[in-house]
Amino acid sequence: MRTKHFNTPSSTQGKRYRRTLLALALASSLSLSACGVGAKNSQNGSSATPTSSQSTSVGSTQTPAGGTAEAAGKSGEAASAQNDGTPAPDPRALSGVSEVPELPDPTPIAGNYQQKLPVTLKDFNGNDITIKDTSRILALDIYGTLSRTVISLGYGKNLVGRTISSVEKQLADLPIVTQNGHNLNVEAVLNLKPTLIIADRTIGPPEALQQLAAAGIPVYMVDPVRHLETNGQLIKTVAQVLGVPAAGDALAQRTDQEVAAAKAKIAKWAPKEPMRGAFLYVRGKAGIFFILGSEDGATELLQGVGAKDVAGENGIKTVSPANPEALVKLNPEVIFVMKDGLHSTGDLDGFISRPGVKQTIAGQKTRLISIPDGISLSFGPQSGQVLELVARALYGVK
Repeated sequence: MRTKHFNTPSSTQGKRYRRTLLALALASSLSLSACGVGAKNSQNGSSATPTSSQSTSVGSTQTPAGGTAEAAGKSGEAASAQNDGTPAPDPRALSGVSEVPELPDPTPIAGNYQQKLPVTLKDFNGNDITIKDTSRILALDIYGTLSRTVISLGYGKNLVGRTISSVEKQLADLPIVTQNGHNLNVEAVLNLKPTLIIADRTIGPPEALQQLAAAGIPVYMVDPVRHLETNGQLIKTVAQVLGVPAAGDALAQRTDQEVAAAKAKIAKWAPKEPMRGAFLYVRGKAGIFFILGSEDGATELLQGVGAKDVAGENGIKTVSPANPEALVKLNPEVIFVMKDGLHSTGDLDGFISRPGVKQTIAGQKTRLISIPDGISLSFGPQSGQVLELVARALYGVK
């Protein structure tokens, strides 16, 4: 059998892979105790318990800085109505950490879609891959997007293993086949006898994928870029690989409708002058502290919830050091972070002690939005839910 080649992208493709390089950089910095093969979900994907008394969960009543919720509208912003009919607080008067809850498991697309196999498709690397059997699937990427997509297409029961990022409850008992965040354990994969592997370049190394392909396993590589605008194509690609293209069309349509519905709600909550935000990546108590840029998915997320991305507006395109000078220049009103990263740096107190943070408006108000790591920049079929949950945390909407 001819060995498939997983080549490094050409220079003309370099821009498309900045998100992939970001994912690899972030994954390499994880210090997760349960990365070993065969580890269960008890330690993975769990929400870190906040230690600061200022932490709140989305939907709970937050105290505006310097006053009560009733006084929140005095800063000049019109208050939106919440679900219970009461006015929403002025988001610029809020302080503290707002935690975005974990997503529920994806809901499979409704309908009866007949599977047609075998299929031969050209993957993202240009290789022709023939898929004959989807009874034992591995869907592997650092974001967890692929496993959520497979579940949403109705094939979650066929998954036999997972990465550290696939934290769906229904997958909790499946063995993890990656180490240190994104490195494949070839022996562990082979032991699971998969009939299909769907992956992208955020999982590796390439030699491991080549070895699995050489062992006769169909390894279908997909585009590693994750954006709202690429959701539909990724969903349809995975559906074609599974032999159910009509299910992919339906799921892509449902996802677009949910995103549109979320944005319509958010437009009613957001102030006339958008909040100035920045997405910062932090890991541990020293050294790892970055600003995420316009090509890292941060701009799309912030704009999706009605905020401005001050990093993108200042020309930051990809991962940039979050030094004091850069933070003071950006001066965000609110900072978005990943939940496990915030916990790893010592929660709110540890984060605020980072040089430069206290010199920003967000630092002075301790205004942080804490998003579960696995959903923060992964997009995919639950994008509408993610946008709504993050927006509720940002605007204090119940």
